[in-house]
Amino acid sequence: MSDRRYVHGYSKRESERLSDQAETLTGLLHHDTRYPAGSRVLEAGCGTGAQTVILARNSPEASITSVDISEASLEQARQRVGNESITNVTFEIGDLFNLRYDPESFDHIFVCFVLEHLAEPRRALEGLRPLLKKGGTITVIEGDHGSAFFHPDSRCARQAIGCLVDLQREMGGNALIGRELYPLVTGAGFHDVRVSPRMVYVDASRPDLVEGFTKQTFTAMVEGIGDDAVSRGMMSREDWEQGIDDLYRTCEPDGVFCYTFFKATGRK
Repeated sequence: MSDRRYVHGYSKRESERLSDQAETLTGLLHHDTRYPAGSRVLEAGCGTGAQTVILARNSPEASITSVDISEASLEQARQRVGNESITNVTFEIGDLFNLRYDPESFDHIFVCFVLEHLAEPRRALEGLRPLLKKGGTITVIEGDHGSAFFHPDSRCARQAIGCLVDLQREMGGNALIGRELYPLVTGAGFHDVRVSPRMVYVDASRPDLVEGFTKQTFTAMVEGIGDDAVSRGMMSREDWEQGIDDLYRTCEPDGVFCYTFFKATGRK
């Protein structure tokens, strides 16, 4: 991540969850992001490289610079990319709010699951804009935890998701940022901004999504903040465990789970 405060932590399980998420959502989120040969691309906030691998696969002849503030995350990203024998990515450490690149260094900028963790997301976008060449593009992808709907419904499950939203807000982030992408990107000075919702719909006829998204991505993400939520008195241990059980319950043959991501593109 590009911020020092990451609500989900830096455990091995979290790294695995990010990888599961990236692979599961490749088609939904990345099918229309492909950069031409010879273009220079900045991935701002690459984390452990889960999205980097997909970017590089989709644009094998582009030159990608992937930046993150965490050296530990960068090391995992290097290993991940190396394991895939990818050669068109350069990793560099850097603070998203103080990147030391010359103006107009890049043809395209890619930002995925980063703004939700920043206290000043618009300022981050404003700082990235000068790094783009005139006519260059920015792509921003974020989720929105308020878009989670499921059957059977559950008060405890909704409350557990609310705990994650509240914890992220306490840390200066915004787990509901997906719905704000249009005003954020336009407010940062980009033109021709377009935002498209990307809904993940999961039922028993889509077993790959049941496993890869509902279980391994979303519920695992909520489950990971359980100790914090209970220790802070946000929920009782009993209600918390019921909420997590109820999220897993949506994976049963009669269950349904929906979640919406938002993808914004703009031009300098």
